[in-house]
Amino acid sequence: MSEVAIREHLGDYSSIVCLKALVVGLEDILGEKGARANLILAGRIRGRTIIKDLGLSNTDKALAEWSITVKDAIGENGTRLCTIAKVEEEEDGILRIYLSETVCSAGEEPGSERQLTFTLGAIQGAVEEATGKKFLAKQTGSVLRGQDYDIIDFQER
Repeated sequence: MSEVAIREHLGDYSSIVCLKALVVGLEDILGEKGARANLILAGRIRGRTIIKDLGLSNTDKALAEWSITVKDAIGENGTRLCTIAKVEEEEDGILRIYLSETVCSAGEEPGSERQLTFTLGAIQGAVEEATGKKFLAKQTGSVLRGQDYDIIDFQER
């Protein structure tokens, strides 16, 4: 990641409130499905960029190793997109990633139907860039609907 600040006085970070306003604005303009598709795509581009910046494209490092680097880059010591709580490889070939404090779920009321969009896309783009494989990504858990984590399952296409 670049060590150069993008903005001289305000720094590189902006408010979640502003990001959420962007999401809601896109939903108003494009409709929920159109906004979702575009936010996921934008997230995928961001995730690929993060992996490229970390020098982990098509890495030969084990998942346990490169995922720690990504966790740091997007977590508390990095961009603060979310926290990767754990990563599991299931026997059926599913890669399951447990997230907390995602920007997508931030500020939402319990029971909200809000789905991960930009966050899902960013994690998907990172996984695809690091592995050199394409995945179908599906949110299978939500802190907004009573689970301990926002959970994304990845299945290779």
